[in-house]
Amino acid sequence: MASIKYNPNGQKGKITYNSDIVSGIVVLSLRETEGIELVPSKSKGIKLSFEKEGVYVDISVIAHYGYNVPEIAYGIQQTIKQMVESMTKYKIAKVDVHVQSVVFPEAKPVAEENAQPEDGEEKDN
Repeated sequence: MASIKYNPNGQKGKITYNSDIVSGIVVLSLRETEGIELVPSKSKGIKLSFEKEGVYVDISVIAHYGYNVPEIAYGIQQTIKQMVESMTKYKIAKVDVHVQSVVFPEAKPVAEENAQPEDGEEKDN
């Protein structure tokens, strides 16, 4: 597990962030975004690369049907950039968003929609 050192303004002493902390911040920012789910895997579809230019983030998500995918992707990029930079002072060099699939709402069977209420139950109108 890599640790990344941060030494602001040449001060004595160092602040060290574990890469899992940055990954956790990315997960937190993704959970604030409506219309997506994290990819169900051990890494949650998140890959981070720490370079001289900044942090490169590679995200894979699942979109919900009915949401504008380009708007979701742009929102993810902006949220990750804002949260990581404000919480760690690292600069985000690039955020790549990969939409793996779209989840459609489950349709109710026709029989359930047209079902008559049983005796003693009121029908919702």
